[in-house]
Amino acid sequence: MAGYTAKNLKEIENQGVKFGLDESDIELRMAKDPLECSACGLSYLRLGPGYRPPFGHTHKTQEEIYILVNGSARMKLDDELVEMTPLTAVRVSPETMRGYEAGPAGAELIVIGTPRTGGGDADTVAGWWAD
Repeated sequence: MAGYTAKNLKEIENQGVKFGLDESDIELRMAKDPLECSACGLSYLRLGPGYRPPFGHTHKTQEEIYILVNGSARMKLDDELVEMTPLTAVRVSPETMRGYEAGPAGAELIVIGTPRTGGGDADTVAGWWAD
């Protein structure tokens, strides 16, 4: 068995539709299993122009890093807003409530989480980020 795994993130199944989210608004491609990650998680996240998911979330144990690779975005972290431009990286502790919103041209992010967790580590709150 090789000591590495290579995958194109755009070829990994879009999990956003499993959460009932429209594919034109969001792509969420979780790569931890396809990449056979043993210690971390990795996801590709694409948000359509101006799209904000209808929930925020925290984690029980997983720390995350969000890296904007294309477009613009902002994140709400508890009660603060952080503007993101390409290559902005934002580390979020497990207990910090978080949400994100794409700018006018949309946004593409890479999300890294550690340690690798199974299902049930995230707690979502519907309507958390309301104007």
